[in-house]
Amino acid sequence: MDATFAVLAIAGSLAIGAASPGPSFVMVVRTAVAKSRRHGLAAALGMGVGGVVFCALALFGLQAIFARAEWLYAGFKIAGGAYLLVLAFRIWRHAAEPLDVRINAGGEDNARRSFALGLATQLSNPKTLVFYGSVFAALLPRDLPVWGYLVLPPVVMAIESGWYTLVALAFSLSRPRALYLRWKRWIDRCAAAVMAGLGLKLIFSSLRTA
Repeated sequence: MDATFAVLAIAGSLAIGAASPGPSFVMVVRTAVAKSRRHGLAAALGMGVGGVVFCALALFGLQAIFARAEWLYAGFKIAGGAYLLVLAFRIWRHAAEPLDVRINAGGEDNARRSFALGLATQLSNPKTLVFYGSVFAALLPRDLPVWGYLVLPPVVMAIESGWYTLVALAFSLSRPRALYLRWKRWIDRCAAAVMAGLGLKLIFSSLRTA
């Protein structure tokens, strides 16, 4: 397979995967609406960095390691599911609390926190890692030139952070923000339920295959 075509095919596949709803999408939407555009963009940047980490792991063949050590993959799924459950609990617990939406309410530290939360949410999803590994295993040629290894990480960064930047910009507009403030308790609880459902699904699926 031609190296240029392979890189383009990988980029297209990852773009489709990034656009599919999941815990990362829920987290970015909630961050952008509940806090600010800046916080949503920080979370989007964290998603991009997480994508680069998955890209590097896929290039180094971590999926092959998981294929040979199923217990390691099961443990990774349980850890990711547990993180999503903790995140869901925190969202549910604070669902009824009023939200301070003043412009200066979120400082530099909170923006960094949103970045860290985005990164952690991205990395906690083992299905994303498996997806990356599958795409790279299927489309990455064995004789990929050095430029391909140098180009792929920034391409992945652009895809992941670019998509979630669009999500953050869309959901940080005044109308979605006002709607969120009106229905905060129930929106947060729905988001928490989605997070918890995804976390439990990861844990139970790993136990069934253990």
